[in-house]
Amino acid sequence: MTRFLRRWSWFLVFALAALVPLIDLVLPARLRITGMLVPVVTYALVALGLNIVVGFTGLLHLGSAAFMAVGAYAFAILTAPCFPIQCGFWPGLALATLAGALAGWALALPTMRLRGDYLTIVTLGCGEIVRELLKNLEPLTKGTQGINPLPPPALPWVTFTAAQPIPFYLLFLALLAGAVVVCRNLRHSATGRAWTAVREDELAAKSVGVRTDAAKRSAFTWGAGLCALGGALAASYSTGVEPSIYDFQMSVIILCIVVIGGMGSIAGVLIGAVVMMGFNQVGVPLLTGLMGGGAEAHPLLDANNWKFLIFGLALILAMRLRPEGLLPAREVRAELHHDPDESDQEAVRAGDLR
Repeated sequence: MTRFLRRWSWFLVFALAALVPLIDLVLPARLRITGMLVPVVTYALVALGLNIVVGFTGLLHLGSAAFMAVGAYAFAILTAPCFPIQCGFWPGLALATLAGALAGWALALPTMRLRGDYLTIVTLGCGEIVRELLKNLEPLTKGTQGINPLPPPALPWVTFTAAQPIPFYLLFLALLAGAVVVCRNLRHSATGRAWTAVREDELAAKSVGVRTDAAKRSAFTWGAGLCALGGALAASYSTGVEPSIYDFQMSVIILCIVVIGGMGSIAGVLIGAVVMMGFNQVGVPLLTGLMGGGAEAHPLLDANNWKFLIFGLALILAMRLRPEGLLPAREVRAELHHDPDESDQEAVRAGDLR
């Protein structure tokens, strides 16, 4: 029974998620949440990409919003009616993912020898550079005006409109399931084992023949590609892009999803996305409605005005009570709960035996 649950747990989770639109069909319009859950799915996809770099490889990264922007703008330039290319949704999505992967590979080249705070500063600077470029390259990006409208997905016998979010939700959920399969296979591949070796001890990994530079380049490439894919899907759903969306705050939120869910754990990242973005997309509007308010009644009655207070308190409690996250990878949990006293005692016993 345990083996059955372990093997089919992912299928059951996504099957339950796919049933959400059926529940919405019997609820009043004001209580339907499918449209609110679409951003949860896209942010989960982006967080999976960041988890490859931060969780699998152990490289602290604060530039995920930049790769979302690369994917979103590449998709917009390739598909928007105001540009001559207009290659269509699916080719645009594939090319936007490729553009993000190439951007991640390019960022990895000058950062091979950096770790810790230094790498964090470089990725943070990269995010700010990308945002400023999007503002100032007006002939290509339309500057602060942004690019719109963007085409919806194209599938036979299915109509995608902003008024009907269920097709968006189901399609994005299927793409998220595909990304989960890719991440699981990567984690158990030779590339994934190289990522784990870099995270555990880069010097030791190099000494036994692991090509650590190539491992870090591949982590940046795969992670940036998934971030770009999520950015392109989010841009298609919102039918437009503008530079102000992809700021430092977005990178921090995505990092919080990975940390709270559990670094290195695919299931933990999905849980973190549900907790963080679910509260932002579903909890905040419902809470505002329960308080009978909104900014028109009184600023304190609008939960949007103090949601970051709740996020901050949640982070403090999570780091104090469960620093490894809600559902971390086994090796990460073992590292954070390592007891040096027990280790010393084991070393003494081993010495006595010798």
